[in-house]
Amino acid sequence: MLQFQTILATLALVQLALSLNNGVAVKPPMGWNPYNAFLCTTTESQYRTAAQRLIDLGLSSLGYQYVNLDCGWQGKTRNSTGGFTWDTSTIPSGIPALSSFIHSLGLKFGVYSDGGVFACDFVGGTAHYLGSLGHETSDANTFASWGADYLKYDNCYAVNSTDFVDFNPPIQPHYTTMRDALHATGRPIVFSICEWGVQDPARWPASLVGNSWRISNDIGPPASWDNLFRIINQLVPITQFAGTGAWNDLDMLEVGNQGLTVAEQQTHFAFWAAAKSPLLISTDLNNPSSQTLNILKNQRIIALNQDPLGKSITFKRRYTNDHDVWAGPLSDGSTVAVIINWVNSARSLTFDFADVGFSSATVTNLISGASLGRLTGSYTTNVDAHGCLVLKLSSATVAPPPSFTFYSAAASSNTLAGGATTRVVNSSITVVGFVGNGGTLTINNVDGGTSGGSKLISMDYINGDYVFGNTACSNCRNAFLSVNGGTAVQVQMPISAQNWDVLFSGYLVSLSGFRAGKTNTIQISNPNAFAPDFYRVGVAL
Repeated sequence: MLQFQTILATLALVQLALSLNNGVAVKPPMGWNPYNAFLCTTTESQYRTAAQRLIDLGLSSLGYQYVNLDCGWQGKTRNSTGGFTWDTSTIPSGIPALSSFIHSLGLKFGVYSDGGVFACDFVGGTAHYLGSLGHETSDANTFASWGADYLKYDNCYAVNSTDFVDFNPPIQPHYTTMRDALHATGRPIVFSICEWGVQDPARWPASLVGNSWRISNDIGPPASWDNLFRIINQLVPITQFAGTGAWNDLDMLEVGNQGLTVAEQQTHFAFWAAAKSPLLISTDLNNPSSQTLNILKNQRIIALNQDPLGKSITFKRRYTNDHDVWAGPLSDGSTVAVIINWVNSARSLTFDFADVGFSSATVTNLISGASLGRLTGSYTTNVDAHGCLVLKLSSATVAPPPSFTFYSAAASSNTLAGGATTRVVNSSITVVGFVGNGGTLTINNVDGGTSGGSKLISMDYINGDYVFGNTACSNCRNAFLSVNGGTAVQVQMPISAQNWDVLFSGYLVSLSGFRAGKTNTIQISNPNAFAPDFYRVGVAL
């Protein structure tokens, strides 16, 4: 196991060390993109209005600097010299004039293109807007000459002129080619690769090519809580790959749009900010509600996103169907904890400091700004349905970490039944797969200590079952754990990567029903679907 963990850690360090170094996106970009509000039908007047509204609403002064084009602005044929063109009915003044106007406001200008034959659209691929495949050098020079500060680079028609969407195209070279073309222009341009999370871009060599990479399929439209759950699960295994100049992109913001409650929008914004995702407003700014502006303009939450340390929150613990705990360090030495209420109703929620490794801390509520003073052990308060707590923990007292006795899932003393079987991963570790749908894994001879009762359990597993749409358990699998034949506990386990070779270590759950002594069993099952593959289970005594 140590060897396997060392290999993974080494790969992570290599990727971070080789992240794109073009001097831009030192902090996650902030701005406005029209797609979630207007799809591919945004007009020049709407772009101009949005730019002015960023100024008038006081958003630009808070960091929202980029005004970015999205699909629908492009022409459908190139000019006589093969150059990129725009749709003159959509952008009648021309892209150079629009860029100049946005720059005149003190803002930055972003363009949109595609690493395919044609670009994406919202009419089933029939629009055939220009793509940049095969024209990367020419198009990069054109975008730079127009004063582009940002390029969102999409992934439609990446294979040929007939396949609108392909979820396994040869896309890495497409992005590398455009990266090099942008670099050769000499203009600092943020390179935002929009490959929808295809082929696990956070793990691409050299943190690949982009200042940001989309980790998932679109957040919408329409906006929905299920979309947020899918994207949050997809982030779980890759937070370590984000850092200065290279960010996990969780997609554009739905704050201000229909489909999410105000509490859900607040959770969405706070989580995206703390995960260091680019913050791109994607709603109509003509008449935003006060609630929308209160969320988007919360300087304490924005400060999380723009914190100089550049460290994402990481997944700490999931209480299935109840709440999540995520946390990460800040540059002033404090820690931010984000606690998400998965329950569909407002209720009292308790945050246990031990879930982030502390026993006490001085606490500030970053949504309200309220100082909660010095707290010990836990904090309980009312939280809205699908709402969240965002707590800054300062001067924290570190709690001693739990110590686990581990039991290998593949040990000969265990019982594999109903199709559960072993497999070897990377010639390094043996896991038990095909648990569920009749297959069961029973860990035998588990020590319940001198008193039995409830125990904290730690599980190392592999789950590569990622999805591009919402399912019953999007980007996760369920396992059901039973101690000594007692009532099974549901455990909702996010993906460990987008393949079946990467281990997730330390998923925690509390189980009751242990007896004193070494005669206990832990059975893992799922009556209706497959669970993850399991490497080992630890029991804290």
